[in-house]
Amino acid sequence: MSISVRRAERADAGTIASFNSDMAVETEGIELAPGVAIAGAEAVFDDPSLGFYLVAECDGAVVGSLMITYEWSDWSNANYWWIQSVYVAPAHRRRGVYRSLHDAAVAMARETGNVRALKLYVFEENHRAMATYEALGMERAHHAIYEIAVRPGETARG
Repeated sequence: MSISVRRAERADAGTIASFNSDMAVETEGIELAPGVAIAGAEAVFDDPSLGFYLVAECDGAVVGSLMITYEWSDWSNANYWWIQSVYVAPAHRRRGVYRSLHDAAVAMARETGNVRALKLYVFEENHRAMATYEALGMERAHHAIYEIAVRPGETARG
């Protein structure tokens, strides 16, 4: 199985939205509101300051994706790239798809020159994902993430 990774294009937004919807249910039991996933994916293409997607393809089909978002650090005068919205289609898991996406993101960050590190957060019960990230050399950070919803009637999750 040959895996290629490329920067996503607007035509990939539907697939990415589908992956995001599947991931929300699979990892946290959250059903995304109709239209939210596609609007969220398209927003990244409309406003590149939000980040970008990478997609992995096998035999011409997109089988995995991740999103990179940015965090500026005044402490280090550099960016941190956050890996988010990681998804690999079930039939392609444990075959190197995520590794290919991860390696491409690391290479791009190194080429960019002003990226200090790549970070990600993972649902605390997703032990398989944690093992994958650790196998790729990532270390558990020394910070916990806290959140608060700011829109009335909504939760911070999803």
